[in-house]
Amino acid sequence: MTTIKSIELPDVQSRLSSSYFKLTRVGVTGVKKLVHIKRPNKKSVLPLTVTMDLFVDLPASQKGSHMSRNLELVSEIINQTLKTPVSDLESFCAEVAELLLKKHEYATFSEVKAEADYFLDVIYPSGQKGSEPYKLVAEARAKSNGELTKLIGVKAIGMTTCPCAMEGVRKLETRDKNCSAPTHNQRNIGTLMIEVPRGTMVVDADDMINIVEKSFSSPTYSILKRKDEAELVLRAHAKPKFVEDVVRDILSAVLKRYRDLPDEVLVIARSESEESIHKHNAFAERVTTLGELRK
Repeated sequence: MTTIKSIELPDVQSRLSSSYFKLTRVGVTGVKKLVHIKRPNKKSVLPLTVTMDLFVDLPASQKGSHMSRNLELVSEIINQTLKTPVSDLESFCAEVAELLLKKHEYATFSEVKAEADYFLDVIYPSGQKGSEPYKLVAEARAKSNGELTKLIGVKAIGMTTCPCAMEGVRKLETRDKNCSAPTHNQRNIGTLMIEVPRGTMVVDADDMINIVEKSFSSPTYSILKRKDEAELVLRAHAKPKFVEDVVRDILSAVLKRYRDLPDEVLVIARSESEESIHKHNAFAERVTTLGELRK
């Protein structure tokens, strides 16, 4: 039996860089892990299949980042969550971000992004109970000076109807005036992210999903009977919206719902409509703070 001798491999990453440029983000993307969440207001543990991106900055003097440390760190924390589940996804990301700086002693900045499928119980228009899919999003950024930022967010899919085409149809002389003005529909992807100040537990994903869905012309559902389909279409056409309207309605609802959060809290509202009569999509976004919105 052949014995393989232990070889001390060179640390190529720690060598001097041939081109002296600092890099903002270096790391790994698309890391899939099972994270166990135990929200304080929930009875059961929620297992989430999470896709993560993990980055640190890289000084100009260093050739490469030790990327395996990112994966080792995540595995260590995941093993801990099996015994003691984390309270929320954004806190999990924050813990990883802070520990990344310890693993990468040359780094001054770290960033962790996570996205997971999330299901919420709903009642369909028919009265039938079920669950609908959403996306839970979390981000955390840490600095070597101790500064930490963490955000919780959601993505929801709804429906918008175009106000511009509707007004155009109303003006057509050839239109049957006995029929209501139709317009074209869009599948809209609404995103809301809110910064969670350290020690704050007032931002709930279910509330955020409710805010985004109410900002559409109409929610969408996996199960609809023919009568429900017709009523949904009529309801959506009674509330036509641009992507700009969706973002502004999200921001208005955020101001009402989170009155107690401080002015410096970061808010990101985003709307993208997958167009039905164009080959492009429509997009709108606002990145701001609660203080700026309150002005």
